[in-house]
Amino acid sequence: MSTKKNVLSIFALGGLNEIGKNMYAIEYSNEIVIIDCGNKFPDESLLGIDLIIPDIAYLVENKDKVRALIVTHGHEDHIGGIPFFLKILNVPVYATRFTLGLIELKLKEHKLLRESELVEINSNSNLKFEEMSVSFFKVTHSIPDCLGIVFHTPEGNIVHTGDFKFDLTPANNEHSDIHKMAEIGNEGVLLLLSESTNAERPGLTPSEQMVGEHVETAFMKAERKVIVSTFASNISRVQQVVNAAHKTKRKLALLGRSMVNVVGVAMERGYLIVPDGMLIDPHEINEMAPEKVAILCTGSQGEPLAALSRLSTGNFRGVDILPGDTVIIAAGPIPGNERNVTSVVDNFFALGAKVIYGTGSTSGMHVSGHGYQEDLKLMLTLMKPKYFIPIHGEFRMLHHHRLLAESVGVERGNTFIINNGDVVDIEHNIARQTRKIPVGSTYVDGRDVGTVGEFLLRDRKKLSEDGMLMIILTMSKAEGKLISEPETISRGFVDRDFSEIRRDVNRLTIETVNELQEANRNQWNVMKKQIKKSIRQYIYTQTKKDPMIVPILIEI
Repeated sequence: MSTKKNVLSIFALGGLNEIGKNMYAIEYSNEIVIIDCGNKFPDESLLGIDLIIPDIAYLVENKDKVRALIVTHGHEDHIGGIPFFLKILNVPVYATRFTLGLIELKLKEHKLLRESELVEINSNSNLKFEEMSVSFFKVTHSIPDCLGIVFHTPEGNIVHTGDFKFDLTPANNEHSDIHKMAEIGNEGVLLLLSESTNAERPGLTPSEQMVGEHVETAFMKAERKVIVSTFASNISRVQQVVNAAHKTKRKLALLGRSMVNVVGVAMERGYLIVPDGMLIDPHEINEMAPEKVAILCTGSQGEPLAALSRLSTGNFRGVDILPGDTVIIAAGPIPGNERNVTSVVDNFFALGAKVIYGTGSTSGMHVSGHGYQEDLKLMLTLMKPKYFIPIHGEFRMLHHHRLLAESVGVERGNTFIINNGDVVDIEHNIARQTRKIPVGSTYVDGRDVGTVGEFLLRDRKKLSEDGMLMIILTMSKAEGKLISEPETISRGFVDRDFSEIRRDVNRLTIETVNELQEANRNQWNVMKKQIKKSIRQYIYTQTKKDPMIVPILIEI
């Protein structure tokens, strides 16, 4: 249900009480402006699913009101859903120069670039729609060209911070525009939406400069090859690796498609400076003296098919990891990926490599791009909002952020901890949360988008846990009788000797078919249902398992 004409509405289609899949919307009168359109990666329960993207059913219902998609920065959880969104709602996309470069890579892959309207903006840009206007301010994060957004509406100013931290010595010299933030706060902020990823961590986020010093020291101490894995989008970190390689007179090879693509965009658009002649092809690595080579690769989260994981198992063609090589994991594990990262680290140790890993002061090779508690309190103090919605985080993070807001002056009761689909309506400067819009998740499975439902996922889960039994019946088409004994095939069901179970399953099948024929109920759908029922009961009694049972009829 759409908002009333003169009510300002704020809601999320993703990014609340979860990490990833960020998508927010501001609606007033006949206009909806979208902020970000990200994806998240599935956990082990979503078998076969490649990506999870926001459910945009509400936007499709109100497609005539959707004016634009504004993107705060180029991380996957903010841009990964854009190609799927534009296939349904082809609206103008506004983003900074570097972010547009990353979006263009995705649109080329989906063959959408030519028909998409991409508009470059910066922190000084102003957008004017019928009912509201939009301005921006620069924030520091772990990727170049990040923006916060100010929506100027008839009700008042709404601020969305994007992802941010306050780094007074950023490696890329992209400082947060604190003065502009203070001016926005002085003008008056009716409602602030601010990220909550590190709301549980006290203090200030360490500076990226610290990482550069540790990377350089590690390169100077390394006696053989250096392998560094980090997020491809962290161009400041990539630049630090390039600088360390240059200082120690090493050539640099890039491994992994996303690393090659993002570095290409960053070099082309002037965000990354690589000396001429430094980059080499992967096939040249083993041909050069090991002390003259460095490798920059993807896979810092332990992804099984990424370059780092393949290197750790000796499965990257043409590149060998030998005793004495140095491996640096310059990224912190995203929650849920710890086990995969640990496995990769163990593999490298088994190969005899020296491995530097861990976050913060543990290794000095990674600092977060998200603000700690003092960063978040500074943003709240600069903006001085009347109302506050903590975003980008799970419930405990949103809760801690609410406490921080109250500690710096946001009135108790003026913070809304909401779920995806909850709507905060503002009318006459009074905010209330009283209604919802229907919202969920959309699953991407190969080329299928939104067609994978709960029944299919349930079947995949059953197959993965208990396997499958296929019971093949060969019957006379004329007489409707079994011609031969059923053939029972097991896949992923039991490891022990299956012959006894097969014999009993065949016996039960024959008995069920004969009973139904005597009762003149030998239609295939009835027979199939009864076979599944009797076999399921027997199998569960014998094994305490519940495999998928698939009767197959062959008529001759």
